[in-house]
Amino acid sequence: MRTRSTLAAAATAATAAITAVLAAAPAHATEYTSALKIKGVQYNAPGTDSNRCTGGNTKDEYLTIKNYSRSTTVNLKGYVVKDAVGNRFTFPANHYLQPGDYVKLRGGRGTDSDANNVVYRQNCNFIWNNDKDTIYLYKPSGAHADTHSYTASHDDADGNGYITYHG
Repeated sequence: MRTRSTLAAAATAATAAITAVLAAAPAHATEYTSALKIKGVQYNAPGTDSNRCTGGNTKDEYLTIKNYSRSTTVNLKGYVVKDAVGNRFTFPANHYLQPGDYVKLRGGRGTDSDANNVVYRQNCNFIWNNDKDTIYLYKPSGAHADTHSYTASHDDADGNGYITYHG
């Protein structure tokens, strides 16, 4: 009887420890099995927001997506980026990310470049809210690749409008 009581107490303590660790984990990050992950987001473009295609600052709002694989090259064609209200961008063309490489998905209009690691949404409207939002990255199959939520007041300690998710 004493052994059972000791084992039961140990099991209860272990369960409490696991529960405490899970409760301490950030609720705004969800991990999926994918080589591509959201490295960070410049959700609040520097300066006064202006979504004019000429002279505006939507190009200064961007999402950085990185290939964290050590050996697999990933083609971005067909990957989808969405926000909480359903604004979306689908990578329309081949854009290959070598292992460890990244791309900045920028707002505004511009010329996509593998050499400069940039793809433009060809849309001058902002996609990320300045106060809070959720960013979803989907594989061409529709499966989740990565998802992150942010609240400016909670996640952007230095107030520069940029949040890092994966180093």
